[in-house]
Amino acid sequence: MGLSTHVLDTMHGCPAAGMAVRLQRWAGDAWVDMHHITLNADGRNPGGMLIATADLQRGRYRLSFEVATYFRARGVALPDPPFLDVVPLEFGIAQTEQHYHVPLLVSPWAYSTYRGS
Repeated sequence: MGLSTHVLDTMHGCPAAGMAVRLQRWAGDAWVDMHHITLNADGRNPGGMLIATADLQRGRYRLSFEVATYFRARGVALPDPPFLDVVPLEFGIAQTEQHYHVPLLVSPWAYSTYRGS
């Protein structure tokens, strides 16, 4: 099934439509950009999987979520600098035949993640 993500805005109780997300892979000495996406109305990648199962490789990955930009666009008054600006989630993929789902529950002041199904 590959790699997917889903972001829920816990402040407003809805998907984080319009949030920018960057996917990177560790290449031994630096992070290499793989995808830059804007989440759809359901808070997901409009293209489906970020990485299809056939293309999934063992290694370290990072998803970076543009949290402050998203909340400012929603009209939330944030301090300068914001408490959360970009939320980076670094994780490892060890078993490429499995589905890795990386959800983010986020507000301007807190976030939570886990390995979903």
